[in-house]
Amino acid sequence: MKTIVAFFAMLVMTTGAIAGVKTEVVEYKQGDAVLQGYLSYDPSIEGKRPAVLIIHDWLGVSEYQKSRAEQLAALGYIALAADIYGKGVRPANAQEASAAAGKFYADRQLYRARARAGLDFLMGRPEADPSRVAVIGYCFGGAGALELARSGAPLKGVVTFHGSLTTPTPADAKNIKAKILVLHGADDPYVKQEDVKAFMDEMRNAGVDWQLVQYSGAVHSFTDKRAGNDNSKGAAYNEAADRRSWRAMRDFFDEVFAQ
Repeated sequence: MKTIVAFFAMLVMTTGAIAGVKTEVVEYKQGDAVLQGYLSYDPSIEGKRPAVLIIHDWLGVSEYQKSRAEQLAALGYIALAADIYGKGVRPANAQEASAAAGKFYADRQLYRARARAGLDFLMGRPEADPSRVAVIGYCFGGAGALELARSGAPLKGVVTFHGSLTTPTPADAKNIKAKILVLHGADDPYVKQEDVKAFMDEMRNAGVDWQLVQYSGAVHSFTDKRAGNDNSKGAAYNEAADRRSWRAMRDFFDEVFAQ
C-alpha cells in the first residue's frame, strides 16, 4: 500500500508537564486519512537527536502515551505518540476499542501504512536524526511496532511493552533491519507462551537480533496504572515490571543509538 504522508497542520504548542519539554499536537496524513499525534522534545538541545515513535494501545492516543512522549523528551529524544486510528477516533470503552483495534489486526498492510505515516512525519522533523530512529508500542501498539519492522522500515530498534506478538506473515521478518526488545509479562493470559514461542521461532528463522525479557508475576498492561492491580482480571499494573522494563528500554536505546 502506497503511503502518502504530508505535514498538515501544527495545532497547539504548550510547555509539557516536565520542565523544559515542549509539546505539540500535530496533524499529518496517510492517504486521505487525517491523523492527530502528540510530539514532544526539549528545545534547549542543539542539533539533531535520536527519535522515538510511540504506537498507542487499543484506546488510541491518550494521556498515557503523551506522558511517555514527555518522558522520552526529557531523556533527550524527540518523541511522537502516533495516531493509528485517525483524528477524532478515540474509543470510550472496551467494546469500541476492540472494534477499532480489530480493523487493523485484520488489515496489517493498513496498520503498517498508518505506522509508517507517523514514522515519516517524525523523521522529517528538523530536530530528528533520521539515521537514529526507534519505535515502541504498548499492547495493540506492540503489534504495530513489530509490523512496521517487518515492513523493512529504517529503524535502529523496536521495543514492545506487553505487546501482541503474532502476525499472519511471519516470513516478513526477513525484512527486519532493527534490533528487537520484547518486554513481556510472564503470566500474560492474552499473549500466551505459545505466542512467545512462535515469535522466537520467527526471529530465529529470520536471523534477527532480538531479546525477550519476561517479568514474573506480571500480566497484560503491566506498565499502565489504569489497569488496576488485580492480576485475576488478566491486565494489571505491576510497579516492579514497569520500572524494570523502562530501564531495559533505556539501556537498549543507549546501545542502538550509539554513534
